[in-house]
Amino acid sequence: MTHHDKHDLALENIYPPCQSACPLHQGCRDYLLAIATGDFDGALAIIKETNPLPFVCGTICAHHCEDECRRNDVDKPPSIRALKRFAVEYGKAKIKPPADGPKVNGKVAIIGAGPAGLTAAFDLARMGADVTVFDRENAAGGAVRHYIPLYRLPDESMDQDIAEIAEQGVKFKFGVELGKDTTIEKLEKEGYQAILLAMGLPVSRGLNIPGNEGEGVLNALPFLQSVKREGFKFEGSPTVVVIGGGNVAMDVARSAVRAGAGKVKLACLECDEEMPAFEWEIEEAKEEGVEFNPSWGPKAIARENGKIKGLEVVECSCVFDPEGRFNPTFNEANKKVLDGDIVIFAIGQGGDPEPVRGEIEIDDRGRVVFNSRTMTTSRKGVFGCGEMTMGPGTAVQAMANGRVAAQAMARHLEGAPFDSAELVETPALEGLDEKVVGEIGKCERLAIPMMSPEERVRHFKQAELGYDVETAIREARRCLTCAAGACQDEELCVHCLTCVRICPYDVPVVGDDGKVIVRNEQCQACGLCVSACPVYAIHFRAPYLEDAVNSIEPAVEKALANRNGEPVMLAVTCAYGAFAMPEFVNKEVKNTAVVRYPCVGKLDSVHLLKAFEMGVDGVVVVGCGESEKFECSYKDIGYWAGKRVGHACDLLEMLGMERDRVTYTELSGEEIGKFDQVIAEAAEKLK
Repeated sequence: MTHHDKHDLALENIYPPCQSACPLHQGCRDYLLAIATGDFDGALAIIKETNPLPFVCGTICAHHCEDECRRNDVDKPPSIRALKRFAVEYGKAKIKPPADGPKVNGKVAIIGAGPAGLTAAFDLARMGADVTVFDRENAAGGAVRHYIPLYRLPDESMDQDIAEIAEQGVKFKFGVELGKDTTIEKLEKEGYQAILLAMGLPVSRGLNIPGNEGEGVLNALPFLQSVKREGFKFEGSPTVVVIGGGNVAMDVARSAVRAGAGKVKLACLECDEEMPAFEWEIEEAKEEGVEFNPSWGPKAIARENGKIKGLEVVECSCVFDPEGRFNPTFNEANKKVLDGDIVIFAIGQGGDPEPVRGEIEIDDRGRVVFNSRTMTTSRKGVFGCGEMTMGPGTAVQAMANGRVAAQAMARHLEGAPFDSAELVETPALEGLDEKVVGEIGKCERLAIPMMSPEERVRHFKQAELGYDVETAIREARRCLTCAAGACQDEELCVHCLTCVRICPYDVPVVGDDGKVIVRNEQCQACGLCVSACPVYAIHFRAPYLEDAVNSIEPAVEKALANRNGEPVMLAVTCAYGAFAMPEFVNKEVKNTAVVRYPCVGKLDSVHLLKAFEMGVDGVVVVGCGESEKFECSYKDIGYWAGKRVGHACDLLEMLGMERDRVTYTELSGEEIGKFDQVIAEAAEKLK
């Protein structure tokens, strides 16, 4: 592939890494940009374009997007998941109606109301299918609803998502268990033309070790459900030993702390570095007093007169063999006993084949026989998805799998074949050039506010408090807006080197043939090159600059329509930082058209002259001054914005108008309250 081929590919057919890493391919960059510019409603609308469970994902998503964020090369990624929660809490936007087009006709049954089944139901209903979701529990949500503790996911978050899914036409039937209250055959006789099995992994695994029978031994999922739904509390402040090192084990340990355990100890085969639980889950468990015993495997549950005295463990020297297979090696010479009164197994979950046994094919390991390319089981018209077929994963991965199943079922209803291997995955941008990384300013990630450990262990209230408005705007601004910036029109480019000279990030380079190459995959979207290009051979890939330019005319028309004898002004401001706060976004200034730009460095002198052509008396450009709270992410903006304004003044003078009809000033976040005064003073000079 030539450099130019790669360049062309980056223009149209590549996602930012965050969007590519997200199993749902959420427009992370775009909703962070909306938050950073104060458009919280727009941020939520973008999220709801691809995510039927935004409240859930904003609270418990594993944020795969952050793992692949290119800001990792600079410092730390923006807190994308927490910003999604912020958009959900502060934005107002309903799911857009489905696009016009051919509809899918047919009656569909979905068994299981977890994230995978709900996503499939949502998509199929919007395609036009008649969708009913069956679940054995009394409310939708699956494992997310029934097992994830309330301190992580309040019921209210789940309820809001379910309500919007129901608004799409999805019907729910609760208290209906497959294999007991209904069967696949019965559903077929009732006219369901496609059936989706999305029953998750509902069975907690235990270990067949000495002492595992009898009082005091619990399994993870029943324990979590009992704590969450029945308010279970331990009696007598027992010492609880949790076996396992994954995320469910962390939920169990932290729930045990809140349920009255006097002490909670956790033992797992893996060493600290290998523990499969998310890093933040481990850290929060430690903050809450959970004692960790990594690299220790369960040997036996020690009992005395039938009562548990502790867990005998043996040192695990290696969890995986040289081929990477799970094959623990133990040092039998090194054993110890973890004193305890209760033992809870949290070593994984499995599927339950019994509800479908005899109706579809089950393999010798008790798993549903499944074709991942067609999303089908052995029975025609019966499909599968989610953890039941793909194994343990995150909620958002299950949702993405449910989306694929919905496509397969839609094709089935249309009488057409389906092959998931033919689905096109849009590739991600390549990494940042080391030299570009060196030019990007470091900006500390803002911590998500949390209750103190001492406070949160006393109850099951949501431990994470979430961002306030100011903090969310600042954190969203840390996004590098990958793949949103400069695109080069090679037919117009005269290779004059202007962009090469002014780019603070060394994005445009001169190729071996002496021609300029604007490496848009490296662009930081400051926009300095766009208006500096003498032949307008550079444009923005994302539409937000064009949107700002196009907003000048209607804003000016509105101001002119209300002319009352006073000078009519155009105020062009930055859209970030303090200019994104609600009190400024919603600001109206008498006789003034206020237009916010995604950084005034993107301003073109021609944009200002257009306002004069329409009839304004003066223009004030307001950039960001130095601020303790709101840092400008870009370099040299004040210098170049001043140059653009100076150029506009020169052009006015050439046209026989006073050059001081256009002024440039900067206001820091702390000075934003002086904005009205700045406009008033500029207008007064024009009288």
